[in-house]
Amino acid sequence: MSQSDRFRFEYNPGVLQYGAGCVDSLSAELERLGSERALVVSGSTVGTTPAVIEPVTDGLGTKLAGVFAETTPEKRLQTAYDGLEAMEEADADVLVSLGGGSSLDVAKVISVLAADDRDPQAVGAEFGETGTISVPSGSVTPIVVVPTTLAGADLSTVAGVTASPESGLVERPVSGGISDPRLMPRATFYDPVLFATTPKQILAASAMNGFDKGIETIYARNATPITDATAVRGLKLLEGGLRQLNEQSVSEKALEPVAQGLLLVQYGISRPGETTLSIIHAFGHALTRSSAVQQGAMHGIIAPHVLSYLFENVAGRRELLAEALCSDVSASAEDIVASVEWVRDALSLPSRLRDVDGPDPAAFPDVAESVLADPFMANAPSGLDPTSEEIADVLRDAY
Repeated sequence: MSQSDRFRFEYNPGVLQYGAGCVDSLSAELERLGSERALVVSGSTVGTTPAVIEPVTDGLGTKLAGVFAETTPEKRLQTAYDGLEAMEEADADVLVSLGGGSSLDVAKVISVLAADDRDPQAVGAEFGETGTISVPSGSVTPIVVVPTTLAGADLSTVAGVTASPESGLVERPVSGGISDPRLMPRATFYDPVLFATTPKQILAASAMNGFDKGIETIYARNATPITDATAVRGLKLLEGGLRQLNEQSVSEKALEPVAQGLLLVQYGISRPGETTLSIIHAFGHALTRSSAVQQGAMHGIIAPHVLSYLFENVAGRRELLAEALCSDVSASAEDIVASVEWVRDALSLPSRLRDVDGPDPAAFPDVAESVLADPFMANAPSGLDPTSEEIADVLRDAY
């Protein structure tokens, strides 16, 4: 894409707050939103760790209506129904998601379920048949986000959700998602103090996911000059900050450039009816669908190989990536790939598929088909038309 190409950029991210201790203004922000009673939605560890939960509950003050600390990485539909019950018992009119992407996704599903009084069996039947849950017309419960990981799921209008037969809602295991512009959080608080409460290993894996979002935003088919600017600046901050993080203890100071970079690479990547996520995320989805490996860790393994394949076939807006990752627009494709590998290694993430609990080579043809079927492949760089065998070769190279 050239700067003179036509584009349409529709984006409404809500209020963005950044800074150490910024969660102390949660109550004031809810006041501006017209919300009075907040239910905090988190996982059990986050919800019971004083250093994480107390700054948030203190910041909410009298607007705190309750805490639902039951989310899990599986993002189960049944968990959302449990959260809906907690929301109704607390008479909450706003959801405050605290933690990682799983808690935010569950909060979004709660918001959708609260929008009308559909029978849970009908919702389960729809989800089982279509892989999604329709969002009723009208307003949905507003969501405010306080992230504590670096996956970059915060400025998004989509959410993942799963269901199993044990819930009584579906007849077979289902993994899918929901999407609607009204699910964009109304406010997001990037507080380095809270990021610093997350164990370094968890931060590292989630950071690779957020880092790759910036990379993909540059070469996605629907890139714009706006997202170019935020992604390039965000990647520069992340690249330097993540390398330094390896050499320092996790602290507010060390996480400042990382948190700022994370905010920037997300800006504009999730817009009504489109996203800039692309081929790396399609690989990540396919590789983690049947394994317990965190998606960010899998991205660390696969991203350099995907980029090598990409650069062998298309330009992939190499000069912008070189500017972002190497501070030199003339840097080679090999230099760009090496920079991504350096970030991964600085985060102490695995570098080979054989070293994690993922699929073995015999399964690569099936994984390749899953990659090609992933919706994010529609955003692969212009001119790239991968075959199943080419995708399988990338997997073999990563093994």
